[in-house]
Amino acid sequence: MSAAQELAPGSRLADIRRRLGLSQRRVAELSGLTHGAICTIEQDKVSPAVSSLQKLLKVYDMSLSEFFAEPQALTRNKVVINEEELVEIGSQGVSFKLVHNGNRQRALGFLIECYAPGTSTGGHLKHQGEEVGTVLEGQIELTVDGEHYRLQAGQSYVIDTGLPHTFTNTSDRECRIISAHTPANL
Repeated sequence: MSAAQELAPGSRLADIRRRLGLSQRRVAELSGLTHGAICTIEQDKVSPAVSSLQKLLKVYDMSLSEFFAEPQALTRNKVVINEEELVEIGSQGVSFKLVHNGNRQRALGFLIECYAPGTSTGGHLKHQGEEVGTVLEGQIELTVDGEHYRLQAGQSYVIDTGLPHTFTNTSDRECRIISAHTPANL
C-alpha cells in the first residue's frame, strides 16, 4: 500500500490537491463547494457526502473508484472478490461497497448499498450514464429530476444518471440496495 493510501480520505484529498498545484480556494471555485467545507474535509473533521466527494474528484479528474481502489499488480483480473475486498466509497451513514476486480477497463460498475435510517446521498448526484438497481430490504425515496419515488423491498429502478438524482432513507430501518451503473468509474 502506498503512503498516500494509508492516509485518511481528507488527507488523501489534500495530498492530491497539492500534487496538482491547486489552492483550496481554487478547488472551492471549481467544485462549487465552500472554502470552509474543503478545509474541514481535508482536516478529516468531517467525512464528505458522496455528492461532495464526487464534485471534488471531478476537479481532480478522478473517479470514486479510482480514489478508493488500491492499485492491483495482477497479471490477470480476479474472478472471485471476497467481502473484505469490496471497496467502500460511501460516507456519512451511506455505505457503497464497490465490487472491483482490478480491471480498470471494465464497462460496468456494481455496488452493494446500505442506507442507515435518516441518511441520504447528500445533494444531487449527476454523471453521464445509467443505473439499474433493486431494493433488497427496507425502503428508499429516490428523487430524479425533481420527481419523487418511494421504493419498497422487491422494487427496482432504472434511471438516466445524467439527470440530478438523490437517494434518501426516510424510514427507521436500514435500506439495502444492489445496483449496476455505467460508466464503471463514477
